[in-house]
Amino acid sequence: EQQAIWEQISNPNNINALNGSILTPSWPAMGPVPTQVRYKPWATEIPTLRCPSDPGVGLPALGRTNYAACLGDSYYWSIRGPRQWNAAGNSPQYRETSGWARHSRSADRGVFVQHKEAKFRDILDGLSNTIAMGEIATDLGDRDKRTIPEFERTQLYTQIRQNPKTCEDEGYIDPERPQFWAPGIPTMSVVNGRGYRWADHRVEMTGMHTILPPNAEICAQRNPGGTFVAPPSSRHQGGVHILMADGAVIFITDSIEAGNSRAPMVWLNGTAGPPNNAPGAQSPYGLWGALGTRGNKESIEEELNQ
Repeated sequence: EQQAIWEQISNPNNINALNGSILTPSWPAMGPVPTQVRYKPWATEIPTLRCPSDPGVGLPALGRTNYAACLGDSYYWSIRGPRQWNAAGNSPQYRETSGWARHSRSADRGVFVQHKEAKFRDILDGLSNTIAMGEIATDLGDRDKRTIPEFERTQLYTQIRQNPKTCEDEGYIDPERPQFWAPGIPTMSVVNGRGYRWADHRVEMTGMHTILPPNAEICAQRNPGGTFVAPPSSRHQGGVHILMADGAVIFITDSIEAGNSRAPMVWLNGTAGPPNNAPGAQSPYGLWGALGTRGNKESIEEELNQ
């Protein structure tokens, strides 16, 4: 089977004539989809991906991870990237399309972009000024607003893009216990906990944003495979560990200057404002948002490791 997969990948007939990229094989190159517990690698805990301070273990999670790739300061296109899923006969594939590429260039401002290579040369703001990855707490089944997405009664995709604090403003958070969702607010299925599958590219599993500050709530589109405002989180007191693109690990406090948390996110059809959320705009989320963009030329003068 491995030989057959390699032959398909290396076959010149599987080269996209438009851009020279190799098409995705018609079956996975490593096992089934990452939700399958019967495939042992997906259910295997990898110590390198776990933080000793996180007690989460076992089902309904598979192999957990406490580390997530930084996707930038806009959630709008985070689950997509520049390539759109197409099915041509029995050969499904991701092709780069003009429309998706334009959306991705406008909104995907982090070091990592779905379905796209990341290189150091892309980080124009400087490796020491740009977040590459962040820490996330995994779900413990306790309705923690940081580790399980609420399940919206209505589809609030646009509202969240325009106001990342929509979940709080809609009254989804318990005012008596503000780290948890309010009683009666439904959450997504227990299998959709934060960090539950290290092999899954979905935002709640292995992604983070610099939109809301560390340890803020996840505010999610209704679809579990959809778009999430996904802050980093941890079991440490008062903040999270962040990996910068130059390899430095720093501790960022929950109180980091994070601009206006109710400002609209930057996206392709944003406006020059005010507020300005047009492509190329300065991050509306202050120092925190600026650290999450790879090439937006914000000035960063603060001492970070404090």
